[in-house]
Amino acid sequence: MNPPHNPLTRFITDDPNSWRLASYIRLGGYDGLKQALSMSPETLLEEIKQSNLRGRGGAGFPTGLKWSFVPRGEDAPSQKYLIVNADEMEPGAFKDRWLLERTPHQIIEGLLIAGLTLGADQGYIFLRGDYYLAQQRLQAAIEECRNKQLLGKHICGQTFNFDIHIHSSAGRYICGEETALINAMEGKRANPRSKPPFPQVAGLWGKPTIVNNVETYCNLPHIINFGSQWFKALGLGQDAGTKIFGVSGRVKQPGLWELPMGTSIREIIEEHAGGMSLGYQLKGFLPGGGSTDFLTNEHLDAHMDYDEIGKLGSRMGTGTIIILDDKYCPIAMVLNLVKFFAQESCGWCTPCRDGLPWAVSLLEKIERGEGELQDLQQLKELCQFAAPGNTFCALAPGAVEPLQSALKYFKKDFESHINHQCCPYQQTDSLISNNEQTASDTSSSHGHQEVNL
Repeated sequence: MNPPHNPLTRFITDDPNSWRLASYIRLGGYDGLKQALSMSPETLLEEIKQSNLRGRGGAGFPTGLKWSFVPRGEDAPSQKYLIVNADEMEPGAFKDRWLLERTPHQIIEGLLIAGLTLGADQGYIFLRGDYYLAQQRLQAAIEECRNKQLLGKHICGQTFNFDIHIHSSAGRYICGEETALINAMEGKRANPRSKPPFPQVAGLWGKPTIVNNVETYCNLPHIINFGSQWFKALGLGQDAGTKIFGVSGRVKQPGLWELPMGTSIREIIEEHAGGMSLGYQLKGFLPGGGSTDFLTNEHLDAHMDYDEIGKLGSRMGTGTIIILDDKYCPIAMVLNLVKFFAQESCGWCTPCRDGLPWAVSLLEKIERGEGELQDLQQLKELCQFAAPGNTFCALAPGAVEPLQSALKYFKKDFESHINHQCCPYQQTDSLISNNEQTASDTSSSHGHQEVNL
């Protein structure tokens, strides 16, 4: 078949059974596995390195480079593990759920190719506990594969053995950190581990372990099937491939789209998401989920790739954009996010355990109209205390990213709260609620169309 421009979503059709094995194979599924079975592990790893695939979970670390740290050769441990991080607890992120529910075989095929590459025979899907439909379909897909000799012993009649197990998460954001995830799988408290050793050397039960995101694994079958050069050509800039981008907030068409890496933010928001909802203006946005720094209108023409967004002082993260409109209080939005992260802290280090609740207390004080100008200085200092290098893992640095950027871009809103001793958005929010209720009543009588993600 001709190389696709939308490899990740080409299996998703209007057919309610498109997630099944028969539909997946009919559309070219497991062709990547067949190709991989004819290649050596060294050749597979080199192809993944050459593709410039970067992790799609948020950090953007080169996948091939990460895999190259796994011990190889006669002296390497015979047992290795692969883990799919399918916890997706990042505020504003819902892209992995789409892939899990609509194309579970793509994840299985990606795991199989990773197993061939790294010499692993066991894979685990660490799944968010309340992704019930995803769990049902993943389990059904695994059983389909076992029945067709695509999982288990002697896959496709060859010497390759591999099986997959689902581990349902208890539901903590900290499990997005790979070593905390590993601890949780071992039945321990989900605290991050000190590194080194890194999981690639000593991970699950002390054995070499690779943890990658759902979307990362889903890219592997296509890289092997169509080649690294094809994959690199899909991107519009330095970063290769396509990406599942999303937009949530007050836009006309919130949702998800597979687009080339390097697509402009303006195109994603104005063309694919339909632009701002009627009566609302864009004030700012988080480009990659709840743990990224705000950007504003002046950044709309920037391209969504890791390096360019990094140069603007933020991160592309998950690629799921959260919109802040001109009628919603930015302090309230930041408070909501920091409160979530404070709740999800494992409590292992002081800046996170004590610093985030203190930030919540100061933000609540400002939002109530009881703030003082000196509170802004304390918030800035808290952001510095929780900066990278001062904490045990990346939870606290990510948690303060929306706060530190809000203090930069929305300083006047903070000062207005303090000077007027109230939230200036409260009256507006009340008016919005009344208008939306009227609109809802009107649409109920005339019919309306729902947007299904």
